[in-house]
Amino acid sequence: MPRKLYGYFRSSAAYRVRIALELKRLSWQSESIHLTKDGGKQYSAPYQSINPLSLVPTLKDNNTHHTQSLAIIEYLEELYPEPSLLPKDPIARARVRAIALSIACDIHPLNNLRVLKYLTNILTVSDSARMEWYAHWLSKGFEAIEVMLAEHRDTGSFCHGDTPGLADICLVPQVFNANRFDCDLTRFPTILRINEKCMALDAFQKAQPANQPDAE
Repeated sequence: MPRKLYGYFRSSAAYRVRIALELKRLSWQSESIHLTKDGGKQYSAPYQSINPLSLVPTLKDNNTHHTQSLAIIEYLEELYPEPSLLPKDPIARARVRAIALSIACDIHPLNNLRVLKYLTNILTVSDSARMEWYAHWLSKGFEAIEVMLAEHRDTGSFCHGDTPGLADICLVPQVFNANRFDCDLTRFPTILRINEKCMALDAFQKAQPANQPDAE
């Protein structure tokens, strides 16, 4: 049965999994879960039956459904270990995971679509204040990531060494979102350099939002 990824073209979390699938050269099909149309397809009963959190992505593989982007990527890494998305050395693996989790757990959740909608629809925050919220937490997070990358000897062409991996998979979608919201990233030259290097690769190009079937 074909491998299927339920996602949305602009979802950072779905974007991560698409990059991982492409880096590992795995075949997959896209199933669009539109997050805003008709109140959000993620809240439909059929989708909630496979993902009770009503979030994307969900990966269907080997007749099982997997949720949470980093858990999905770890699953792919364990089942399809080559090419690896993590270095072999335990210390290096911990560093890569720390960068990835700093983005996926500390930056992204504060700027997730449902958080931004809650700020606007429930707390009646103005559009300008909502954008200040987004820019503030993005900036605070990227300040730390920039230091983690710029001041570490193991940073190479990519976040760790000269091969793209889990940290890059998390970094690139966050840069995409920052650019979409017109955030000034000039203070983060290492992040920008690595993002540019990633986007020169075919796997990252294929995974980018503009190249998805549901792109708008």
